[in-house]
Amino acid sequence: MATYPCFWETTLPRTSVDLPVSVDRDAPVPLTVQLGNRLRAAMRDGTLKSGERLPSTRALARQLAVSRTVVTEAYQQLYAEGWLDGRHGSGTYVADVVVHAPSPPAAPAVPPAPAVPPASAGPAAPTWPSGTAGAARSGAVPPVFSTGNGAAPAGSVIDLRPGRPWVHDYDRAAWRRAWRAAADLPPGDDPDPYGLPRLREALAEHLRKTRAVAVGPENIMVTRGTGNGLDLVAATLLSPGDRAGVEDPGYRVAGNVFAARGAEIVPCPVDRDGVVVEELPGDLRVLYTTPAHQYPLGGRLPIPRRERLLAWARRTGAIVVEDDYDAEFRYDVAPLPALHCLDPGRVVLLGTLSKSLTPDVGVGWLVAAPDLLAAVARTRHDLADRTGGPAQQAVAVLLERGDLDRHLRRMRLEYARRRAAVVDVLGPLVSGDTAGLHVMIEIPPAAVPLIVARAAERGVLVDWTEGPRRSDRPRGHGLVLGYGSASLTEVRRGAAVIAELVAAWRDAEGRKEWTREGGGEPGRRGEDRGDEGEPGRRGEGRGDAGRVEGRKQEKAGTDRKGRPAVTRLADKSRMTF
Repeated sequence: MATYPCFWETTLPRTSVDLPVSVDRDAPVPLTVQLGNRLRAAMRDGTLKSGERLPSTRALARQLAVSRTVVTEAYQQLYAEGWLDGRHGSGTYVADVVVHAPSPPAAPAVPPAPAVPPASAGPAAPTWPSGTAGAARSGAVPPVFSTGNGAAPAGSVIDLRPGRPWVHDYDRAAWRRAWRAAADLPPGDDPDPYGLPRLREALAEHLRKTRAVAVGPENIMVTRGTGNGLDLVAATLLSPGDRAGVEDPGYRVAGNVFAARGAEIVPCPVDRDGVVVEELPGDLRVLYTTPAHQYPLGGRLPIPRRERLLAWARRTGAIVVEDDYDAEFRYDVAPLPALHCLDPGRVVLLGTLSKSLTPDVGVGWLVAAPDLLAAVARTRHDLADRTGGPAQQAVAVLLERGDLDRHLRRMRLEYARRRAAVVDVLGPLVSGDTAGLHVMIEIPPAAVPLIVARAAERGVLVDWTEGPRRSDRPRGHGLVLGYGSASLTEVRRGAAVIAELVAAWRDAEGRKEWTREGGGEPGRRGEDRGDEGEPGRRGEGRGDAGRVEGRKQEKAGTDRKGRPAVTRLADKSRMTF
């Protein structure tokens, strides 16, 4: 049986090394901290090189004459920070990371506040000014603050932008087998606008097992991906001037596709659960939504709201386009059935292999009622749009042999590890982490572009939600951190950089009275902005009621779901956003 590299196998060389470290029992610093600091310093200065194998916890504890717990805790801390790699049973290794000496600090972008301000000047200005949210986009240089590690060198970029899967661990034998089978077939001369019957049958079985969508091949069209399927629906259903709803904030491409077909784009507000049905207008021709894992806030549309959404669609005559975004990857409970299952005649379901396998395949699907699918097929024929035959044949082989299902099971475990690393480092700042390949890091609007810019300087790339607001409804702001395309070590290190930058912002901005009476910044515990405060994360309402409830939950030490409150990142008493 052929073997292939996968996430549970280590590819690091099994090179052991003797550690020239020691600890001082008389020092006031705990032994675990001493050992961690010495190992960290050895990796920084090159004494310990990438790929070298460290002694076992038992051997090093015997060498240092300390408890094994001391070594275990030191290793665990370094593993969490991304310095070490490996898994239980295969050894502990120095991670494959490039460490450079810190760069000298740059000159501040704004002059520091005077040491003794005038009597009428009020509190000293913080290190970070409360500039506009678009400072980084307009080209302004973010002010400098101390983070301890300096700028990231070229060539060590950690890409934590969303929408990118991990494509390095796959069954190479299955991959080659699928494409050999596709190459053995003769080329076609008259592409079917619906797609290959063989693949449509395999997709029907796949959707039945994974998404509880009970349809036949007559309900399925093979597309080149979600964007292609959305464009075919728009070209079929929309005329110039028709109103098309998109989630706000949401997937930018959806608005671009509708606008390209001449539609008027209508922003539709979302909250932590998804699209807000009560605020949908009654004159939409099409509504695009992501009920499985809303992008970017990460909510899952609950069943009662799904029922209300479909009742709205039936009442108004609108077609709901369901992007089954990230439905394959769920970490808390089993995925809800697709929205399409509740009303197949009113909902068009779009899916793709770009996240579950690779974007290079260029294969997706569109599921709709037969009459609507026939109209889409006529549009596709008129546009001479098609999906490549060899790619369809290869995907059919992967589905028929069960190779794709096995790949999905492996990747669920791998992504769950990375998601856990992000939550472990960033703790209470994380939301929308129950599914998919990204999380939301909620921070004040003014901090967003500055942290994005400073993270990029240190080699960590993230996305953000800030931009032109399409609706007047208050909404969350923050960073969108994807963990799909980076390794586990890179995810840990990148999340640690973000946590450090957020903590630096918080320490600087903490001197501001954000929650004073008569004004303030919308917070995560119900801090209000007069009567227009934005609801917080833990059962907070608007105004004083939200603050009171948030304080009750803080005192109880639990969140709104009754779980122990997370305090990993910082003391929650200092979390002002």
